[in-house]
Amino acid sequence: MMADLPTKARAVIIGGGVSGCSVAYHLAKLGWTDVILLERMQLTSGTTWHAAGLVGQLRPSQNMTRLAKYSAELYTKLEEETGIATGMKQNGSITVALTEERKEEIYRTASLARAFGIDVNEVTAAEVTAMYPHLNVSDMVGAVHLPLDGQCDPANIAMAL
Repeated sequence: MMADLPTKARAVIIGGGVSGCSVAYHLAKLGWTDVILLERMQLTSGTTWHAAGLVGQLRPSQNMTRLAKYSAELYTKLEEETGIATGMKQNGSITVALTEERKEEIYRTASLARAFGIDVNEVTAAEVTAMYPHLNVSDMVGAVHLPLDGQCDPANIAMAL
């Protein structure tokens, strides 16, 4: 911790998890040099430390879809940029519908995601079984697969940011 904090700054960010570190990272990328990040204990010691690190891009709104896509792309490049291992692996995800209503919802969301350049495909029960043989697909009515979804180490993502 700094002995003396500056008396003013263009931006003061409270919280040193993924969100706070991301704000600081992006402001620095924009050329801001007078940014302060405050954390009560140590970086990533709060909610970020407990996060599962799942990086999914299928979201219910346009803005959240665009943000999720951007985040996934950033996380794949961050390790190279900073030298800090992020644990980012794009091992894909599957969203399964067990009702017609849910199928309609995930297909609609997939169409929106596709419009923003996200790699997403409607898949059959046989295709799901081929990718994930441990899943019971007997009552599945539809599914979507996002091959570029993945997982990361949230604490290291924050440290890299």
